[in-house]
Amino acid sequence: MSADDSDTPQRVLSVDAFRGFVMLLMMAEVLQLGTMAPQFHYDDPAYEFWEQVRIHTTHVEWVGGSLHDLIQPAFTFLVGVSLPFSIAQREAKRQSFARMLLHAVWRSILLIAIGIFLRSVGRPQTNWMFTDTLGQIGLGYTVLFLIGYASQRSLSALSWMLPWGSLVLILVGYWALFAFYPIPDDDFHFRSVGITDQWWVENHLPGFLAHWNKDMNPAMDFDIWFLNLFPRAAEFTPRGGGGYATLSFIPTLGTMILGLIAGTWLRLDWPGLRKFLLFVFVGLAGIGIGIGLEHLEICPIVKRIWTPTWTIYSCGWTFLLLAGFFLVIDVIGFWRWAYPLFVLGANSIVAYCANGLFRRFLIDNWRTHLGAETFRYFDTEALKWERLLLGLAVLATLFLMLLWMYRNRIFVRI
Repeated sequence: MSADDSDTPQRVLSVDAFRGFVMLLMMAEVLQLGTMAPQFHYDDPAYEFWEQVRIHTTHVEWVGGSLHDLIQPAFTFLVGVSLPFSIAQREAKRQSFARMLLHAVWRSILLIAIGIFLRSVGRPQTNWMFTDTLGQIGLGYTVLFLIGYASQRSLSALSWMLPWGSLVLILVGYWALFAFYPIPDDDFHFRSVGITDQWWVENHLPGFLAHWNKDMNPAMDFDIWFLNLFPRAAEFTPRGGGGYATLSFIPTLGTMILGLIAGTWLRLDWPGLRKFLLFVFVGLAGIGIGIGLEHLEICPIVKRIWTPTWTIYSCGWTFLLLAGFFLVIDVIGFWRWAYPLFVLGANSIVAYCANGLFRRFLIDNWRTHLGAETFRYFDTEALKWERLLLGLAVLATLFLMLLWMYRNRIFVRI
């Protein structure tokens, strides 16, 4: 790949690198870095470092967010970023609106199906869940396409109003759904939905914010009805779950719309530095607005149910990350270092699926063929490195598979 490749005007290299970075963060789960901190004593200087690593490689329990929590919104955001380029390429091929709409519907169905498939692996029957990242994207993708297509075809004065107006309508409407939904009566006990005493003490939301408490909100009540319409091995209940909900696809669509807006800006014939400053401004504004809405007790920042505040807050960070990649790669032109990220991002769907399907298989086979003791070679009485080394072996294997596909120009698209 070179900076003057023939397809460079049709692609923004920073977007490809950013997508690869997101996939790297997701695949790096196999390293189990969170297991390192407990091996150090609190007084050890290395403990604080590994504790910060643990925090940012695991999901928060409810309120707030870590680097790990930004993986899904960044992946989702990039779906929106890519859409204006995809529509432009299809229009250049003189594809009709009907054909593009049919493709969008097909893509939605396929993403939902892949999400259900991944959630069903190892289970006795199909696990009809719609909270997988791909499923959430699929549920909103056709609407995203319609917004993106209409905004590009409309008059210039309306081209920015449609996505922004849709975003406001979605986020305010979803906020109202929770805000005006009755909270449980005083005699309702959190243990009835599988929440432990310790979790409740550490994570429950008081006052008006109680409308967004785990498993006591309209999205979970919807799932108790909706998911039990499908054949299941046992009745769906929220007991012991993570609080994730099908209806989160609605504010997730808001995340994709913000990506759509970013992608539209990237296609504008503006100086690169101007785009960079715009991304930084929007990113800082998003973070500030998100924190402000939570501080004013209007809406909390909760990733697991994708609150509207989470949409704004997480996209603030995503805009800043995109700005950083855009400045370094597209404005300054320093891009060769990102080659491994291009490899990971070029087949993001393959990387996503392979990470879920092959991780356990690869761990078992590395142990089988090299022996478990090989990965314990560096263990000491105090520190255990086996999980980290096994994770590195698995990560390297997956990367080599994707590198082979990249060099042979095998790209899986949906």
